[in-house]
Amino acid sequence: METGSPPSAGTARAEPVWTGLPPGLLRMRRLLLVVWLGLLTLAAGLLPGLLAGPAWAAFALLPLALMAGGWVMLERNWRSWRYTERSDDLLISRGVLWRETTVVPYGRMQLVEVTSGPVERHFGLASVQLHTAAAASDARIPGLDPAEAERLRDRLTELGEARSAGL
Repeated sequence: METGSPPSAGTARAEPVWTGLPPGLLRMRRLLLVVWLGLLTLAAGLLPGLLAGPAWAAFALLPLALMAGGWVMLERNWRSWRYTERSDDLLISRGVLWRETTVVPYGRMQLVEVTSGPVERHFGLASVQLHTAAAASDARIPGLDPAEAERLRDRLTELGEARSAGL
């Protein structure tokens, strides 16, 4: 028996340690929300206000309401994303209303990519994309720090090669 483990540790599996996404992803998504809905607010307020009268500028309230609701929903969605590396597989959990947990066995991984678009690079973020033999089981972890994304890619690739060697 290992030192410091409870007596029943041999029969019960330890709860995995989940890792959440960095706050930079939330900042990036909120900035995009403000930029796009801010432009829509201006258009919805200025155009009707100038063309049909000042009372019609109230149309700008709809995009503002969407921005307020979106601000809260983005945080809830960001908090819902998490992942954990277990001994045989990677778990990815996400979803606010409908929780979804994806289990990717290391031996089934065929390709692990790190991608970063221009906006992600500006915010110092990268995403890890996992490809498996079944197209429906591909998984993605967005908004990681580039160093963590590369570490995760290297670790998953190493574990995938080790597990698939016996196939």
